[in-house]
Parts: sequence; structure tokens; C-alpha cells
Amino acid sequence: MIETKPSDAMRGIGIVQSDTPILHQPTQPLSLPAEQDLATATVNDLIAAMHRARRVHNFAKGMGIAAPQLGISRRVAVVQPPEPNAPVITLLNPLVVARSDDEDEQYEGCLSFFDVRGKVPRPRRIEVETTSLTGETRRAQYQDSLARLIQHEIDHLDGILYTARMKPGAQPLPVEQYRQTGRRWSYE
Repeated sequence: MIETKPSDAMRGIGIVQSDTPILHQPTQPLSLPAEQDLATATVNDLIAAMHRARRVHNFAKGMGIAAPQLGISRRVAVVQPPEPNAPVITLLNPLVVARSDDEDEQYEGCLSFFDVRGKVPRPRRIEVETTSLTGETRRAQYQDSLARLIQHEIDHLDGILYTARMKPGAQPLPVEQYRQTGRRWSYE
């Protein structure tokens, strides 16, 4: 019997893996409202991929996915908060415009290399500017787990994987040794 690795399961549901060049390149912003149809189709594809991912793993911390993880080099991502039945957050052309000095360090995983988890320091609060489908600029503030999830996805849009955010010398932990699956991040 051949054992399937977590990354194989993600690859099997259409998630691009870390050895693919698109994950290491900045994405192109959408021109909204002109590319409204493309934006809507991309968001729908990302939400469908999240549903597929939930069939193979329980995401107690919430989850997100960015367009490059589906092979689309556009500045679009979606985030599902950890709270049950919370609406999906859509990020079109997102940009972090403010971040707190207050940071914490938590383990993160990534659908594009799901065999490991890595401890990543991130600001606890951020302010993000996005574009609506009609081309209006909007700002929203996020903290703690949502700030972490959103920063992770915006990094994908900038061609940055979370391993680049880990402290120097830190190494990802094999998922078999990670003991926090099924538990939310904790904040004091």
C-alpha cells in the first residue's frame, strides 16, 4: 500500500505545489470594474477549491487560498474565518497599509506544501486596502487569527511563501510531528 502525503492530497484537488514558479512571482492586479467578470470567476474558483480542501482536512484555524495556488497570476484571494458560518472574506487587489508593532509567533500551514508547518512571526493587527468589483477602494482592519490568515494570502499574491517569514535558522516541522491540528491559534 502506498501512503499518500498531505501535499499529494492537495495536488490531487488542484492546488499548485511549491515547486511551481507561479508561487514565487508577484501577481497582476485586476483592473476593476473592467475585469469584474474575471474577478467573480476567480473568486468562485477559489471558493470551490476551499470546499474541496475541506473534504480532505479539518481547518480549525480557518483557511485561505490565493489565485496563484490555482495557477492564476492575478491579485485575488479568499479567506474563511475560523468561526463557524462566518462569511468568506474576498480580497481583490489587497494591500496591507498599516500593521501593529505588536507581533506574535504561531505555526502556519500552506495548501501548497502541506507536509510541514512553520512558526511565523506576524503583526497582530493590520489594516488592508482592497478594491470592490465596482472599482471603489475600501479599508478594513483585522486582528489576531484573521490578520494572520490575510497576511499569509497577501504574501502569496506577492510571491512570498511563509517559510521566507520564519526567523533565520528556523526550520519547518514535519506535519507528523505537529501537535496543534484541530486547535485554533491562541492569543493572550
